Amino acid sequence: MTQFLLRSYTASMSENNILYTPAYIALYESGELKKRADALNARLSACDLCPRKCGVNRIDNVQGYCRSGPIVEISSYCDHHGEEPALSGTRGSGTIFFNHCNLKCVYCQNHQISQDFDPSSKHVDSQELAEIMLYLQNKPGCHNINLVSPTHYIPQIVNALNKAVPMGMKIPLVYNTNGYDSISTLNLLDGIIDIYLPDIKYSSDRWANKFSDAKDYVACSRAAIKEMYRQVGNLITDDSDIAVKGVIIRHLILPNDISGSIDSLKWIAHDLSKEATLSIMAQYYPCHKALNNRFLSRKISPAEYRQVVDTVNELDLENGWLQEMDSAEHYLPDFERQGHPFEKA
Repeated sequence: MTQFLLRSYTASMSENNILYTPAYIALYESGELKKRADALNARLSACDLCPRKCGVNRIDNVQGYCRSGPIVEISSYCDHHGEEPALSGTRGSGTIFFNHCNLKCVYCQNHQISQDFDPSSKHVDSQELAEIMLYLQNKPGCHNINLVSPTHYIPQIVNALNKAVPMGMKIPLVYNTNGYDSISTLNLLDGIIDIYLPDIKYSSDRWANKFSDAKDYVACSRAAIKEMYRQVGNLITDDSDIAVKGVIIRHLILPNDISGSIDSLKWIAHDLSKEATLSIMAQYYPCHKALNNRFLSRKISPAEYRQVVDTVNELDLENGWLQEMDSAEHYLPDFERQGHPFEKA
């Protein structure tokens, strides 16, 4: 691994001998999960699932900013062993890569599926998506179901979960997001999502607008992370140090301080919690349109990395992981490769 642990977690299910059961099972049994799915589906007729609030009728296949229609498009699914140790564990994180995105980051390493046309994408209905979840749970035996870029497909995902639970779905759901999320949508996910894995990309709307086309990213992402933290709190692990509930905040260090790392870390320490679990990533590699951008055309420098590490220590942020400086080439996916996008040819 090219990550190292900051500190063991303060909360563990094993301390109280508790076996974790996802709350979505009780929501299914009460009928509440179906009600949430119906409420989310209704919003597709004038889509307002994310902060862009395009208002298009996706049920009639009218596409807004994210270019998503009524049917889920996925690129691939696999047992992913390159996530944070508490997610990947020994059996992998059951990762489902959804096509499209509500941001247009010029440096996106997933641009093949988030922004470009993906000829290999698969259209799946809610029954097929439920079966994929169950396959990842039962065949590779993954520790969780990891939904990558799920925001624009949340109604369909909750529909699928409602079908998967009576078929035996019982592992935690991970909401792996860029952080550009709507509070009203997150409210409907309370009790459905076990682990939130949001990015905190920027502390400046100027750079968020220039490089991700989101002029209100800072306020939206910070409000979203607060709501996620309200719902599930600090990270909780089982007796094998596998995450079962809580928030892990990812922050990618960008060159030339484009990400505003120090300000974001101060916000976490002062406005959220010093106990919050962080994943500080040094893996930035100039992809997509970044090679032609003078701000983003290089990897981060040792000095830039050291400044972030020093800030983490000064703020006494001790839970989570820091990637080491040799990470840039280790985490580049290729979604044109058949099968696992992270397996080297």
